[in-house]
Amino acid sequence: MPRRTYESDGHRVEVVEDLDALVSDKRAGWRATPAKARRRQRRYGKRLTKAVLSAGIDRD
Repeated sequence: MPRRTYESDGHRVEVVEDLDALVSDKRAGWRATPAKARRRQRRYGKRLTKAVLSAGIDRD
């Protein structure tokens, strides 16, 4: 089972395309519908984006 995406993984993102490769839902196959899996992926992406942006502000 793949590892879940955490906000602390944001330091690995250098280019926006890296974000799609980094976001993973370890329970994607268990979701009731594909729509719920997509929604979960979107939420993981938003959380990671927020963490990356706030870390960038903190570094400056």
